[in-house]
Amino acid sequence: MLQRLGAETLSTDEVVRQLYGHDDEVRTAVLERFGTLAPGELAQRAFATPEDRAWLEALLWPRVGAQMVEWREGLERAETPPKAAIVEVPLLFESGMEGAFDTTIAVVADEATRAERAGARGHQALAERTARQLSQEEKAERATFVVENDGTEQDLESKLSAILDMLGR
Repeated sequence: MLQRLGAETLSTDEVVRQLYGHDDEVRTAVLERFGTLAPGELAQRAFATPEDRAWLEALLWPRVGAQMVEWREGLERAETPPKAAIVEVPLLFESGMEGAFDTTIAVVADEATRAERAGARGHQALAERTARQLSQEEKAERATFVVENDGTEQDLESKLSAILDMLGR
């Protein structure tokens, strides 16, 4: 949606998927530790213990960070700068990475809505993932902007458009 509104976007989840698919060192290490790269199974195994989660984060986060830097440098070299450069980081505050960004936007919804939406997207290990995440209230307190995603997609787009307009000033 932000891309449609004129921002350049990077999804850290997509970066991780690319690492699983194309980085032999990551693939080998994950397969040796967890025996699978299938997203649902991997999520269940990686979130099973704090040690397994920490191991996976230590493997992935430095690589994701390097990809973010490379992406940002590419945008800075572009002839026409984008309206905004947006990086989607699901565990931004939990990872302590918020300092790497000028502005943060928390898109929040009540827990029942979040669980329903995540289930519809095929996310597994929801309880384990949620336990790892800060509450919606905590994210809202830490973010520069808060968008309540409790309406239609058009409502969400309108709210995000207004934020992009403020950032462009």
